[in-house]
Amino acid sequence: MKTWFNNNSTHFAVIGIFIAICFLYFTPAWQGKVLYQQDVLLAQAGQKEILDIKARDGDMPLWTNSMFSGMPTYQVLMELPCNVGTYIMRGFKAIFPHPIDVVLLYLLGAYLLFSVLKIRPWLAAVGAITFAFSSYNFIYIEAGHATKTYAIAFMAPILAGILLAFRGKYLWGAVILAFFMMLEIRVNHVQVTYYLMLAVLVLCGIELYHAIREKRLLPFGKAIGYQLIAVLIAVAVNASLLWPTYEYSKESIRGQANLPAEGSEKVTSGVSRDYAYHWSQGVGECLTFLIPNAYGGGMSTQLDENSDVAKVLSSRGYAPEAAANFPTYWGEKPSTSGPWYFGAGVVFLFILGLLIVRGRLKWWLAGATALIVLLSFGRHFPLVSDLFFNYFPLYNKMRAVESTLMIATLLIPVLAILAVNELITNGAKINKLDKKVLYVLYGVGGLALLIVLVPDVFLSFKSSNHQLMIQQYAQQLRDNTLANELMSALVKDRAALARADALRSLLFIGLTFALVWLIAKNKLKAQPAIILLGLVTLIDLWGVDKRYLNNDRFVDKLQLNRQFVQEREVDKLILMDKDPNYRVLDLTTNPFADSRTSYFHKSIGGYHAAKLMRYQEVIERQFSTAINEDVLDMLNTRYVITRDNNQNNERIQRRASAAGNAWFVEQVTLVKSNEEEMESINAFDPRKEAFVHEEFKPLLNEKRLGRPTNATIELISYRPDRLVYEYSTPHDALAVFSEIWYDKGWKAYVDGEEQPILRANYLLRAMQLPGGNHKVEFKFEPASYHTGEKIALIASIILVLGIAVAVWVEIKGKSGESGPKKG
Repeated sequence: MKTWFNNNSTHFAVIGIFIAICFLYFTPAWQGKVLYQQDVLLAQAGQKEILDIKARDGDMPLWTNSMFSGMPTYQVLMELPCNVGTYIMRGFKAIFPHPIDVVLLYLLGAYLLFSVLKIRPWLAAVGAITFAFSSYNFIYIEAGHATKTYAIAFMAPILAGILLAFRGKYLWGAVILAFFMMLEIRVNHVQVTYYLMLAVLVLCGIELYHAIREKRLLPFGKAIGYQLIAVLIAVAVNASLLWPTYEYSKESIRGQANLPAEGSEKVTSGVSRDYAYHWSQGVGECLTFLIPNAYGGGMSTQLDENSDVAKVLSSRGYAPEAAANFPTYWGEKPSTSGPWYFGAGVVFLFILGLLIVRGRLKWWLAGATALIVLLSFGRHFPLVSDLFFNYFPLYNKMRAVESTLMIATLLIPVLAILAVNELITNGAKINKLDKKVLYVLYGVGGLALLIVLVPDVFLSFKSSNHQLMIQQYAQQLRDNTLANELMSALVKDRAALARADALRSLLFIGLTFALVWLIAKNKLKAQPAIILLGLVTLIDLWGVDKRYLNNDRFVDKLQLNRQFVQEREVDKLILMDKDPNYRVLDLTTNPFADSRTSYFHKSIGGYHAAKLMRYQEVIERQFSTAINEDVLDMLNTRYVITRDNNQNNERIQRRASAAGNAWFVEQVTLVKSNEEEMESINAFDPRKEAFVHEEFKPLLNEKRLGRPTNATIELISYRPDRLVYEYSTPHDALAVFSEIWYDKGWKAYVDGEEQPILRANYLLRAMQLPGGNHKVEFKFEPASYHTGEKIALIASIILVLGIAVAVWVEIKGKSGESGPKKG
């Protein structure tokens, strides 16, 4: 044991340094404070009903009525008790508070990758820092994209497992790949995994090329075989997540539309091109890889009282503090939290790596990075993006194509560190090394110097809507001259931001060049050079990260909860209604992009990136231009929250016309298409009439249907995934329920006997109920989840046994090597 510890003491020291770095950066987290993350808070509001049920009943429901009138919890919150990854993540989070846990996973995962690449430990630690502290890895944390950050953290170890397998370490490669791919899938951000697989495909293509060229197809096939088995195990462990999610995705806004897009006769599949490309990286905006504020920073970048805008405001009698409200970002994204900054020294080393690193890894890193960057351009360079969007499987399910740069945040540091490793190990053998280093300095440093000296020559500092902004300010201020002066001053301030950061980047380029030059000339030994390089890189990236994620973002936990989900007087009044399943429309905010209402009520709105397609279509058709009161009625919207004319006080409108939890209708009208079904609910009385698609005609016995005279139906037991009603009707009648129709798991029983569920009014459930006094029970029992849990349990056991076997083989192999030799 002592020998093992001594052999790995450097690794333990590195891990200790990583923890210390996280401690220093996130001191408030150790003090019990929590990070204010808007998206996380919105997600937690949508999870409130699920957690309340868990606290009451001991298990989480698979359906929630707190958002969009009802939806599966697959992409909201799931427990997955048979998935071993659930307990691994739970344990890690219990030890390290958020967001320390995420950054530590960034560091440890990248350190494993660099170690697999046979980079010496201290240089591997520097590589882990260059990846972990890349600006967007911290911006995503600040924004609250929690699942995305965990998925990013597992990218590096996944690549480590794949590379080990290609190097002939089949068993360990497969085990590492299976373990971290299992966690990658478990944290449930498909977009990160998908983009990572694009880079892996490039790697596999290059490995196949070399296997054919070197006549090593058998080892290549063996490596691929082990990797496929590993991925299958990882997928199987997550069967109870992936299978239901796959079912749901086909019914969500990521699946096929039920209605043609406006102005088109074609029904599309996946998200629209405009939606996918809405956040596209500008081609010129790639300058931020080197100079963070070249395009003005992000939403949190504010002008101070010394800015040109502040001076103009002050000269006209306005408060100079108002300069903070002027947008510094001038790129073509609708908005941005900050720039994609990889580090000035890191970019210098990456480009140097293109010149001095040898072997297939370089071509993979260069090729995959080029593809990723081209895809990030989206609408700004559609040649490549459109090919993928139109023809590559599943690509059109993704949104915000700039997110492909998540992969570049890993690939660029890898090649940068390989360049340093090449200098240290083979510097004397590199042909024309001096010239190559100087060429990179002239190129990268020269670009930064030009932005320092003449930024206006290369950058306009004006977005495409510059003139529109002038018009808006002129209208707001009623002064055209002042509006022009302010916008001219804003351009100067943007140029000043770019110039200041260019000078900053020039400094770090110079320091990195100096270290590289000293290594190349053997004037500095490897160990101190690596330590100095690590310090320079950490200081550079730390400084930029602190602009977006700093101590000011941490608040007291109780204070945060009170601020975000403060119970208003209107909420208290509505909660006096003890009916378990009425719904609320909150018009004091954007009801379909805010989940705060879901914290207290069953909301017809909410916040989710993958709501049901049918519900989205109803939002677009029935609520986009005006609110359809009839649709509100059928959704049992009993309360509407509004503000008074002065926008000061909230008011409650109690809607007596809300149809209730369930009701019997007098007339059933069959419609021939989805379009006709949607048009039918434009104006109707949901209490009297129901519209049913022809596809459900075989489930209706129209001869037995009668007018529901003196019929009653009442909800007597509520749990979102189990609803119980009692009813009385003299003969068969059609009951409509104000519950969202979803045929991938809902089952209905009348006195314990299963009966078919119909769809009515485009998105509600309906049933033909037999006459008499009976009990109706709805249960959400998706076979995909329950069968998936059984598969997950078996696969989890196989994965744990596989890890144990790999460890046993490793120990046995080492004991055999150290044992007595015969002969």
